[in-house]
Amino acid sequence: MKKMYFIAIYPPQEIIDEVKVFKKDLALNYENSKALKNDAHITLFPPFSRDIDLESDIYIAFQKINTEISPFEILLNGFGSFPNPKSPVIFVQPEMNENLNLLHQKVGQYFNFIKYSFSPHMTVGYRDLSFDNYLKAWDVYRNKTYKTKFLVDKILLLRHDGKWVPIAEKYLQ
Repeated sequence: MKKMYFIAIYPPQEIIDEVKVFKKDLALNYENSKALKNDAHITLFPPFSRDIDLESDIYIAFQKINTEISPFEILLNGFGSFPNPKSPVIFVQPEMNENLNLLHQKVGQYFNFIKYSFSPHMTVGYRDLSFDNYLKAWDVYRNKTYKTKFLVDKILLLRHDGKWVPIAEKYLQ
């Protein structure tokens, strides 16, 4: 049996709750409810499918990630978007952060079997967001103010069991 996995940074519950307000707004006003299924996070390695029998290998690789990097702050500042007509995305925008890029590179030393561009973001709207509704929502969100920060002190390995659940964590040192 196959399961889905991914690696991410999660903010504190307070920020998850604040971002959920934006997700609810998109669900209520722009017919976009899919983003409500997931808590706010920054993906370090995107979802991938593996046989459950290989989970111990995934766990071992996750534990090998070099997290000898001091905990660091991420500043979230405003909103951004990926205006792809087939699958547009609206997100909370983290400011550029060298430590975040370094952490992503360290994850990539053990998880590199999917090629993707690292564009750190915290998704607010996606999947069932039509391009027309994206344009309407982006017209509002492009100038909306949201600014906060949080300390990154660990990364999580998650498995999809009907919803994403953490199965391992690794603290920064």
